Amino acid sequence: MNSLSQYLELYRLNAATIDAGSAPALNALRQKAIEALTGATLPERGDEDYERTSVNDMFAADYGLNISRMELPADIAASFRCDVPNMSTLLGIVVNDSFRPTKSLLSGLPEGATFKSLRQAAIDGDPAVANHYGSLAPLTAPAVALNTLLTQDGVLIHVGRGVHIEKPLQLVNIFSAPTSLMAPRRVLVVLEEGASAKLLVCDHTQDATTDYLSSEVVEIVLAKDASLDYYTIEESSAKTTRHSNIYCRQAENSRLSAGTITLTCGTTRNDFSLDLAGKHAECRLAGMVIGSGKQHVDNNVILRHLSPRCTSNQLFKYVLDGEATGSFSGRILVTEQAKFTDAAQTDRNLLASPSARMHAKPQLEIYNDDVKCSHGATTGQLDAEALFYMQTRGIPEPEARKMLMQAFMSDVIEAVDMEELRDRLRHLVEKRFNGSQFGCGACTSACRPTEDEPQKSCQ
Repeated sequence: MNSLSQYLELYRLNAATIDAGSAPALNALRQKAIEALTGATLPERGDEDYERTSVNDMFAADYGLNISRMELPADIAASFRCDVPNMSTLLGIVVNDSFRPTKSLLSGLPEGATFKSLRQAAIDGDPAVANHYGSLAPLTAPAVALNTLLTQDGVLIHVGRGVHIEKPLQLVNIFSAPTSLMAPRRVLVVLEEGASAKLLVCDHTQDATTDYLSSEVVEIVLAKDASLDYYTIEESSAKTTRHSNIYCRQAENSRLSAGTITLTCGTTRNDFSLDLAGKHAECRLAGMVIGSGKQHVDNNVILRHLSPRCTSNQLFKYVLDGEATGSFSGRILVTEQAKFTDAAQTDRNLLASPSARMHAKPQLEIYNDDVKCSHGATTGQLDAEALFYMQTRGIPEPEARKMLMQAFMSDVIEAVDMEELRDRLRHLVEKRFNGSQFGCGACTSACRPTEDEPQKSCQ
């Protein structure tokens, strides 16, 4: 069955309501999205770059959509009990697919910076929406076309020329609904020439008994000399499915430091499409996956070197236990014009149980001789000799296993450029390996944050 058909029919029956709940700039692309989806199919397991993941199956369930823009209740504070890094941030919240700013965000942004509802920004005439919405994410990708068809709101982060936001921005995505729900989430990040910002995105699910689907498209535009730190942390439920498409285009001398951290989930697929379009652009990408139970995490990266003297570095690590499955596919493309490219890609995986499975496919595609490129992937098990040595020193086997797995992830944590996040990640990873899953159920401390002060630490 083609899972797209149910969504096309839903739009045809509710087009007027969907358009009325959005903005003209977002509505303008819907007809093109319909044309792109007509006759299209979502990728199936076994297709190229989808060897272990069926996107069609991810969207096949009969999820509901909040097309009438009902304000569904959510316990904002609950999402911050011990799970979100203890950082002082400018905070915006998305409940399902509706953006809600906080007082700290409204009062803390410097002049020349915008962090607001994408729908409202379009209505207000922010040029970033008109100039960049839909500019990077191609409608030829069926999942992008479907997101474009159904998105009514989203998030805009627009940093003006030469503006530096010193305090990190934080976007928290929360699933909270009484019935199964699909949330089309859209994020547009535009940094103009010489601008800089840090953005942390956190995904949480409040009801672990309900099926949810996140369909996310992120477009990041970095102008000349712009600098962005962009990190995502997923702590969702076993019944949450997440399909994320991240597109970024970097101009001359721009810098992107990005990372994706999956601590708990159901089924997750992250697609990165990154273009180093201007000379001397720099991109660092780190990925961390801790999988257990029957979790499935798939990261796919296409990184294109399109101009001379650009550098990129990728480091992905998986630790899979139980019956968890993982997949990593990474392709570095170096064009004829991209002389003196320096690119490296590393994928290392640790299977902590006999039932865990990992698929790795690193790739280089080079059309230039004046380059320095490397790639590699390894998959193995816990070092039996190291385990034995630690046990002879009085460390129980479960504790020794946990220590080895934490040590395995240390260089991914060190690759995170946001110092505040790097320090807190050590705690989150330790807590995850101690058995905490799907929220704060394993934490007995009494955190009592509020919506505008949600990050009080646990005592």
